[in-house]
Amino acid sequence: MHYTHTDIQKMERKYRLNLINCLSGFKSPHLIGTRSKEGTSNLAVFSSVVHIGSNPPLMGFIMRPLTVERHTYDNIKQTQHFTLNHVHESFFEKAHKTSAKFEREESEFEYCQLSEEYIGDFPSPFVKESKLKIALTFKEEIPIASNGCLLIIGQIEDIYLPDEIINEGGRLDL
Repeated sequence: MHYTHTDIQKMERKYRLNLINCLSGFKSPHLIGTRSKEGTSNLAVFSSVVHIGSNPPLMGFIMRPLTVERHTYDNIKQTQHFTLNHVHESFFEKAHKTSAKFEREESEFEYCQLSEEYIGDFPSPFVKESKLKIALTFKEEIPIASNGCLLIIGQIEDIYLPDEIINEGGRLDL
């Protein structure tokens, strides 16, 4: 099979989206937890989470263009905080439901039957069901001119994980 750029551009939208999205291989889904300044929790699934650097410890994710309301983006910009929560087999179907369209005042946690968890004084919600949880503070956004997306970068503030999944060298058995 061979596809040219022209072939790709002519593909039906959903087929093209699926094909191109799969080309980079397996991607771990994460749930990003935020909270609005009014106190409404928000949860959204992202598969474009990347390691940016370890000193300082930074992670990022790709935010689609702001051509529609993006509650996750708005909340991060307003509060400067968000969480990354690994999605596990036991709740991946619930996690996927967070991609539906919700009103600003609706919480995806409630609709998708996932539990909000607040740890310490970090203002954004974690997903209680997740075994690996990361608290981040917003550092910067980098516009991607080619398609209108944004690379959102956060500094890792806290990591919560079970003792048994980390080895002496710092590697995780996911």
